[in-house]
Amino acid sequence: MRKALSNVPIKGSSGGCIDNSTEDPPVDITEHSVEEFPRKSAKGSDANSPENSTLGSAASSPVIPTDSCGADPPESCDIETYSSLVFFVNGRRVVEKAVDPELTLLLYLREKLRLTGSKLGCGEGGCGACTVMLSRYHHSQRVISHYCVNACLTPVAAVHGMAVTTVEGVGSLKTRLHVVQERLANAHGSQCGFCTPGIVMAMYTLLRNKHLPSQEDVLENLTGNLCRCTGYRPILDGFGTLTAKTQVPAGCGRTNCCRTASPLTEDDVGTKKNKSVSGRGTEVDESVARVNGRESDQGIQANGRVDGDAANECVAKDDPWRTDNANKEGFHVSDHTNNSSLNTPDDDDVENNIFKSGDHASHSGLKLADHDNFNPTHQNQKNNANIEVHILNGSLRTPEHVGNGDTVHHDVLKPEECVRGSSLNGHGEHNSVKTNGCVEDCSVRVNDDVTRRSRAKGHVQCDEASQGINDDDSPRLSTGYDPTQEIIFPPELKMSSHLDRQTLMYQGPRVTYWRPTTLAHLLTLKHRHPYSKIIVGNTEVGVEVNTRNKLYPILINPSKVSEMTRVSLVESGLVIGASVTLSTLQKTLQHQVDTQPDYMTRSFSAILEMLKWFAGKQIRNAASLGGNIMTSSPISDLNPVLVAAGSSLTFISLQDGEREMVMDQTFFTGYRQNSARSTEVLLAVHIPFTQQEDYIHSYKQSRRPDDDITIVNAAMRVRMVAGTCRVAQLSLIFGGMAATTVHAPKTMKELVGRSWDTSLLQKGTDLLLEDLPLSPNAPGGMVEYRRTLTISFFLKFYLSVRGWLSENVGHLVRPLSQDELSASSPFPRPTAISTQSFQQVPESQGQHDLVGRPVVHTSAFSQTTGEAVYVEDIPHVENELHAALVVSSRAHAKILAIDETRALQLEGVEAFFCARDLPGEKNITGPVTADEQVFAQDKVVCVGQVVGVVVARDHATARQAATLVNIHYQDLGPPIITIQDAIRAQSWWEPWTVNRGNVEEGFKIAAHLLEGEMYIGGQEHFYMEPNAHIAVPKGENNEIDVFSTTQNPTGTQQLVAKALGVPSNRVVVHVKRVGGGFGGKETRSCCVSVPAAVAAARLNRAVRIRLERQEDMLVTGGRHPFLFRWKVGFTPEGRLTALQARLYSNAGCSLDLSDSLMIKALCSLDSAYNHQNLCVTGYSCKTNLPSNTAFRGFGVPQAVMFIEDILSQMAAFLRLDPVKVRETNMYRVGDMTIVSYKLEQNLVAQCWRQVLDNAEFEARKARVQDFNRSNTYRKRGLAATPVHFGIGFERVLNQAGALVHAYTDGSVLLTHAGIEMGQGLHTKMIQVASRALGVSSDVVHISETCTNKVPNTSPTAASISTDLNGMAVLNACQELSRRLQPYKERSPEGSWRDWVEAAYSDQVSLSATGFYRIAEISFNPVTLTGQPFSYYTSGAAVTEVEIDCLTGRHMILRTDIVMDIGNSLNPALDIGQIEGAFMQGVGLVTLEELCYSPEGVLLTRGPGAYKIPGFQDIPCGLHVTLVRDSPNPKAVFSSKAVGEPPLVLATSVFQAIKAAVTAAREDNHLPRVFRLDSPATAERIRLACGDHFTRKVKVATRGPQPDKAGNTVC
Repeated sequence: MRKALSNVPIKGSSGGCIDNSTEDPPVDITEHSVEEFPRKSAKGSDANSPENSTLGSAASSPVIPTDSCGADPPESCDIETYSSLVFFVNGRRVVEKAVDPELTLLLYLREKLRLTGSKLGCGEGGCGACTVMLSRYHHSQRVISHYCVNACLTPVAAVHGMAVTTVEGVGSLKTRLHVVQERLANAHGSQCGFCTPGIVMAMYTLLRNKHLPSQEDVLENLTGNLCRCTGYRPILDGFGTLTAKTQVPAGCGRTNCCRTASPLTEDDVGTKKNKSVSGRGTEVDESVARVNGRESDQGIQANGRVDGDAANECVAKDDPWRTDNANKEGFHVSDHTNNSSLNTPDDDDVENNIFKSGDHASHSGLKLADHDNFNPTHQNQKNNANIEVHILNGSLRTPEHVGNGDTVHHDVLKPEECVRGSSLNGHGEHNSVKTNGCVEDCSVRVNDDVTRRSRAKGHVQCDEASQGINDDDSPRLSTGYDPTQEIIFPPELKMSSHLDRQTLMYQGPRVTYWRPTTLAHLLTLKHRHPYSKIIVGNTEVGVEVNTRNKLYPILINPSKVSEMTRVSLVESGLVIGASVTLSTLQKTLQHQVDTQPDYMTRSFSAILEMLKWFAGKQIRNAASLGGNIMTSSPISDLNPVLVAAGSSLTFISLQDGEREMVMDQTFFTGYRQNSARSTEVLLAVHIPFTQQEDYIHSYKQSRRPDDDITIVNAAMRVRMVAGTCRVAQLSLIFGGMAATTVHAPKTMKELVGRSWDTSLLQKGTDLLLEDLPLSPNAPGGMVEYRRTLTISFFLKFYLSVRGWLSENVGHLVRPLSQDELSASSPFPRPTAISTQSFQQVPESQGQHDLVGRPVVHTSAFSQTTGEAVYVEDIPHVENELHAALVVSSRAHAKILAIDETRALQLEGVEAFFCARDLPGEKNITGPVTADEQVFAQDKVVCVGQVVGVVVARDHATARQAATLVNIHYQDLGPPIITIQDAIRAQSWWEPWTVNRGNVEEGFKIAAHLLEGEMYIGGQEHFYMEPNAHIAVPKGENNEIDVFSTTQNPTGTQQLVAKALGVPSNRVVVHVKRVGGGFGGKETRSCCVSVPAAVAAARLNRAVRIRLERQEDMLVTGGRHPFLFRWKVGFTPEGRLTALQARLYSNAGCSLDLSDSLMIKALCSLDSAYNHQNLCVTGYSCKTNLPSNTAFRGFGVPQAVMFIEDILSQMAAFLRLDPVKVRETNMYRVGDMTIVSYKLEQNLVAQCWRQVLDNAEFEARKARVQDFNRSNTYRKRGLAATPVHFGIGFERVLNQAGALVHAYTDGSVLLTHAGIEMGQGLHTKMIQVASRALGVSSDVVHISETCTNKVPNTSPTAASISTDLNGMAVLNACQELSRRLQPYKERSPEGSWRDWVEAAYSDQVSLSATGFYRIAEISFNPVTLTGQPFSYYTSGAAVTEVEIDCLTGRHMILRTDIVMDIGNSLNPALDIGQIEGAFMQGVGLVTLEELCYSPEGVLLTRGPGAYKIPGFQDIPCGLHVTLVRDSPNPKAVFSSKAVGEPPLVLATSVFQAIKAAVTAAREDNHLPRVFRLDSPATAERIRLACGDHFTRKVKVATRGPQPDKAGNTVC
């Protein structure tokens, strides 16, 4: 047996073991003598090596403990079991006596406790929307640990004895915001808000564990969270103000200065509390004050400073952080990162520039988000209108100089000012008399003015000077993070460990859950139930249950079995208990690496490298080491490195006792199978130390660098003969290359005894290809890429080992060159920096006028607290039912029969509806063309088509019943899946053609001709809020209310009315807010809402329906894939002479909006370029896929990608600068577009010149060229692309209405035709109304969008909603103002309320409607000529990327964007839209890939398989500039549309990647003109580089691999 090191305790433990924890306590092995434990030496070796150390006695073999259970079934065991669940939520004790083991913590919080802040985004732990914090007390160590988890995977049964904190418990609008919520909202880091609570909880947990985190800590802790709206930058900026780099400066010099003292921790406070309690240290001193439902020592203020005169005197010194001194010296905090590759100035230069005064310096500057002093809304904006504002990580600068900004003054909160109750949701218990934590008169600083509100019996008084938009009642704010003000850990859980010692057994209808507390009981249970599932974090089983409808009747959680949670340091290495979480493993190994000699911990470092990329923080906090091993996944990140390290496993069973098994080629026996016996339990994992001559490294390649599953991974270990470079042993282990983790046996054997030189490399790569064959039809596809990765990894390992050898036997091995070193080194990511530049409002603009100011999103604060209400958050209606869709499993088949018998027999199921219940025209539907069915009748035309709907008493039952409906099919022939399939079958709707000039003549005069193809894949909307709808019959006249997540209330109203056979006036559609849409909820949401409405009407009961993420992706379609076949003629200078092309889109099984989308694509194909001769035909292909639909950009991104690629191909062919070729062809004012429309205004050239200047394009191009000449294995690319985006619907939809009510208390209720889905439309409408009425924005409120307030609404889409609704709101407000004008003239000194009351007294209507239409558009949809757009939004971008030529991974080093959006209504929202759209475009062109089976099944469903950009995918440098002095006369207050155009600028990323690939191809003597399809995934990048490794890989036949149309068929 392995020997244990004696007297080497891990912190807080004895006998060299610890209890399993995740965040706290840290695993810290520190208490030992030199003799007992080897230390690191400068040379990496030590005399106190294991061979020379004095070691403790050998550990005895574990003895299986016995108890009265013996071998009897657990049901008859003499063990006391408990069936009640006890835990705490936000400080309140919860006892559940009837626990259903299938119930997740998330559903319990939402359904049982009605804490709806935590959201269900995916059900598989991949989006982070459900993040909560768990806290537990470790009695043996007397410490509390806090860690974040995915509540959607965590069984509620698993939180027994724990404290749960949700977003409601962190901060509330009714009490006080937490600093995390405050910073996120004020940094404009919340748009649609659905992901926001999870992001708040991830950051909150980090602060609870590390009060002053680093920026790297923030990034690591957010990798498990996704956001589809913001582009991530504002989130990181907001949280960056809480990091060590941006915190409070040095103190005043006084001893024990309150500003420099370390903040008290929870344990510190607890220590002070317990001092006066004799003999009862766990009791709470009565002198502790209750503050906001949390405990705070009375000697500590709420801002974390010590109370008392001395402390106050200290704080009163010249403190630039205090508001009364803030403007004395223009104090400013700047956060810069020096990175030479990004060409940013160093810290000193930047700092000097910031404080330099210039001729035009403004000392009243405006910031997008004030990171020095956060407040409810924003700064006073008395600025020079000619000053352009630049924000650099929270710092202000102008183009020529840098000025200082105003500091907002706000009151320091005192404990007595705060009122918090102890309610479950964290709200105060005196809300009726306390508002926002204040007593009646609540002062909130908004735009540097004081907003004073008094509330009594609903009466509202608004001071005319009050400013700002806050749809949520303004909360009390935190001035900084103060850990002493957090919710206290429940004393009950500290006082006794009885809850931890309890053996739990929860019996549900289908599942039994056990939590044994002894090893004996665990083994007995496993013996009795050999096929039970052992779970710790439930991260694997939970996904299978949630997404694959798996059922595991017996679940066993061994987290309280001490033998399985130990970490033991033994002579040969570490013994890790199987239940130890990956976070604990990570800390344990890191501590070993930090304290042991390097040569001993090389395998630990290799494991740490893998753990760094292993899922998100939430998963690592829950998942266990043993679970990862026993899952035996062939793409496990850890198994290859554990095998390579020589790890061994200890199994134990009741019958056979203990046995040890080495993790080698015999352990994994098949796909997700291993050689463990069914009655055995994995007890522990032994990871040995490495020896002096060992070297080990691990590698992983995935679609996205962080939080993604493996494509191929590897672990390689070599042991050299001492003092030589000759191989003694070699282990090469791979994942993702077979059904199991595999060795490369021939390679390992043949290379032993060889010298580590180039001949070994050559031989090794050849042998690896023999050892690791892949069938052309191998599951997962990417055969060439995966095989290439194996030998690319081997090259990296070869170089790493050679570098190591050069340091140890330098006389035998030459050192690595810089080029070789870059190939073997990890891909470094610099710290992100950003700037945002925009024009300020004129000084003359009134303080109440917020137009042009960077106002926070109206719902930002309620979104950060979880109080913003989405459809699924609406409380249940009495007798409400739940619906689940029954969808087709075939793509093209006849329906022979539908048998719902088994479903109806399930308890709780109420009804089933299908086509036979909706006869005739009622079943015919479609947004434009009526070519769809509510329920499939006679045949199905795609997988995912709705066949029926099951209605039951709860969601889970409805889902289960839906799987029991049996549909009998008869296939009707091979389905048409790809565009290539459709072309072969000529399956398309009527094509469209746009013509200009004479193409044949253009080809004749061309000096050169090129032909080619390009494919752009589809894209999933991945809005964070899945489809959810509630249909509520009103009980008379066939009336029904529908609460819907739709972008198109009127479209939903019309289709529901048609299906129910009632007029539209009986259907009212309500939309409060939508958690993201991007076009996906414009028409396809009706596939879900209409069936629910049918069921509700038939049963006369409310019906709620919510799609699971995978179901939503399957049913609703996405962005159209496009294939482009082209032929182009051009001159030697690169000027276009002719273009002939065919566009093919994959429309899916119905027309939906595909015709309109194709027309817009054709009309936008010119982009910013002048085509004299052009003929392009577009085909909308009819296939057997779910109908594709609108998506942000609506065909324009595909069209622009095509023309930009053609220009790049031309430049490559001519060896000209692509920038020059683009400039040669760029539109000028007066040119005619391809649809014969004369351009009267064109700002593309201005944006183009400005972005090239901002980006220092020429200088950086030279540096990129130098870099590429010096590097073989890494290349950089630099590209610039413009956007010239036409704005407008087709003619009929270019209209909107508005309704405004003024009430006699002075408040204003506004309704308009648009919906709020994160883009800030409501915020902008309030800004417009505020200016038009001349009132404070606080007076104006928008409740919802509703079809009975504003009829016949156009969809909120096409980037034009602000234009249309803004003008309608302006029209309505102007009418209301006209009616009030006589009263203003009669009483000019009166207030808004006075005028309203006077008008009311004179019986003047205080309700006005507004309407607006765009009349200028005159486009012929038949000939495709005329004016298709109201105007154009222009912009340009420059992007620099770096690629790893061996793996295909890329990194965006820097992006500069310049956008012309007229006079911005709200720069904060507009820049947020620019960045969010750009990152969505980055996903389109680099990452997001839809994969279908040959049978038409979407395989990439959910965040596990479908990857959108994450926090680490944003550009390292992102600089956004809004063009100044560019008013647009065609939109409200001279603004322009912004939602879609910036997405097109992601083309610059694609072209930069292609430029980098071109540099690699030139090194390999490959043609410069080549095809690269989109997305430019790692696979496509690697294979396009085309080196000698790719030529080694031979695949006889491609099989069903990606065809030339690019549809990935796996």
